[in-house]
Amino acid sequence: MVAVSAMGFLLFISRQIMREAGIDEEHPADAIVVFGAAEYVGHPSPVYRARLDHAYSLFQRGLAPVIITTGGAGNDPHFSEGQVGRDYLESRGVPDGDLIAETQGGDTDESAQRVAVILHVNDMRDCLLVSDAYHMFRAKQMMTAQGIAVYISPRPGSIPKTIVGRYIAALRESFSYLLYKAHVR
Repeated sequence: MVAVSAMGFLLFISRQIMREAGIDEEHPADAIVVFGAAEYVGHPSPVYRARLDHAYSLFQRGLAPVIITTGGAGNDPHFSEGQVGRDYLESRGVPDGDLIAETQGGDTDESAQRVAVILHVNDMRDCLLVSDAYHMFRAKQMMTAQGIAVYISPRPGSIPKTIVGRYIAALRESFSYLLYKAHVR
């Protein structure tokens, strides 16, 4: 019975993830938050670079005055995703004073909690969230749980190209969301 309920929950959440993956709410906000992805010896991975470039475009269009990059060190004790993202955006011309790096989060939930603290301390109430399309549902739920109003803007081209790829991505995110919800309770 528990297995059937869990499978039903995963399928229900997968549909929500797939629906939300197609939404882009480019909306003015207090900050743009870029969830980290891998970094390689101080350089953003191609996925992370695409997220950062999308955030840069949103910043250039004036949708928020600040960009917050996220992510801890992972397997590389010399670099954190948050700092690598911050440095990359600074090299693109974003002023130092308009960048904040969250460098301790070990996963999406920890980063969401830490970013929420940064936002609250700076009297910011909402953010424009940048990540991959299928990550948006879970990241948005985690940020909302921290009392932050969230608009989403997935990086272009991040929806898997095949139907099978879409379902695999949705199920993977659904499972991660299920683990998050089990941990929160």
